[in-house]
Amino acid sequence: MDAADIVLYLHLLSLLLMAVGIVVFGVCFWRLRSARSLDEAVPSVRLIDRAGWAFPVSILGLVATGAYLTFHSWTWSTAWIDASIAGLIVVSLQGPLVGGPRTEALKDAIQASGPGTLDAEARHLAHDRALWIVLLANPGVVLGIVWNMTVKPGAAGAIAAIVVGYAVGAAAALAAGRTTSG
Repeated sequence: MDAADIVLYLHLLSLLLMAVGIVVFGVCFWRLRSARSLDEAVPSVRLIDRAGWAFPVSILGLVATGAYLTFHSWTWSTAWIDASIAGLIVVSLQGPLVGGPRTEALKDAIQASGPGTLDAEARHLAHDRALWIVLLANPGVVLGIVWNMTVKPGAAGAIAAIVVGYAVGAAAALAAGRTTSG
């Protein structure tokens, strides 16, 4: 066993941390979509607040360990690595720049609803299309990155994996928006 083996393990741990964060957020937001009262919404909002640290930590872990592994075993001109870095940049930006403000608006609307039934604004924000695209397209991109790490395709295949992952996630978000109206 050498340092690269340990770093690869840490890389996979970072990926697992991100996957757990994605699942926790997905379940919480799905529960918020169906919440009708403050009592139903508050536990999910609290868990979202507590689990948010997983994303910056996992991204930092993926970048640091990925950089080491690239220097150790690959080059920065490797197509699947470049496409995967681009995908990680999309995930890293889309979460805080698109999902973050929408999540804050949703939390504010839930708190403004007061006891009893959630108001129409909170229910509407729980179904926000852009928020759901982030929630489902980001995991699609992550799966595209995992595909690239596993298969190590050329440039066209690596880019396609990221784009298809995003498109499938976005399509799922749009379909969920049509089937569950708020």
